[in-house]
Amino acid sequence: MCGRYASTKNPARLAAEFEAVDATEGMAPGPDHNVAPTKRVVAVVERPRHGEDGEPEPAATERSLRVLRWGLVPSWAKERSIGSRMINARAETVASKPAFRRSVARHRCLVPADGWFEWKRADGRKQPYYMTRTDGASLAFAGIFATWRDPAAGEDAEPLVTCAVVTTAAVGPLTEVHDRMPLLLGPDAWARWLDPGTADVADLLAAPPADTLVEALELRPVSSAVNSVRNNGPELIARVEESPAALFDPEPSP
Repeated sequence: MCGRYASTKNPARLAAEFEAVDATEGMAPGPDHNVAPTKRVVAVVERPRHGEDGEPEPAATERSLRVLRWGLVPSWAKERSIGSRMINARAETVASKPAFRRSVARHRCLVPADGWFEWKRADGRKQPYYMTRTDGASLAFAGIFATWRDPAAGEDAEPLVTCAVVTTAAVGPLTEVHDRMPLLLGPDAWARWLDPGTADVADLLAAPPADTLVEALELRPVSSAVNSVRNNGPELIARVEESPAALFDPEPSP
């Protein structure tokens, strides 16, 4: 699964990297070395462009950065609390699960990340690892999003836009750390994944070949300080020597 990641680049840098317009409107969170579920995150979406009259132009789309909440709340949910249990969507079942199938068909996004954390089991304990690109470029997690309005608040309820990270079976050296990984998409797949006019993306849901995106990753053991969501800072992604005495389960996300 993907339960923690790091995202430290500002919207201007992400907009340039993903060839998108910055539409975060000053709401983007600051650098975060320990992004946890329910936090606000920056995502890349592509939606119909609006004309001068404010009406959408279906024939024209615009790629932009938006601020979403991590933990998908389906539009039909009665309460927003369901989102804390829907931070990930398995690629193998995302198109069939009621909570995700509408989003994967119509509302897909990219979640930029510097890298992500997983915990390697060893002798009943866990060592945190950080997976990141060696060249400093952002990773693009395949994501889906949904818009929810509190049914108890009526038609004028403020919309809540949330997202989930699509995960797949780990490949290559990543299997030595965990059996799951975020579904990583390369730049050649971004346009199709984001295109709201493309409903069938089954081929993009396959795990990436181990000799492409994954070979550009560094897998480094990091401090168990990342286990607590209260800790944050660049020291969380610094390489450390594995220390069996410091291994323990990550603290549950808020």
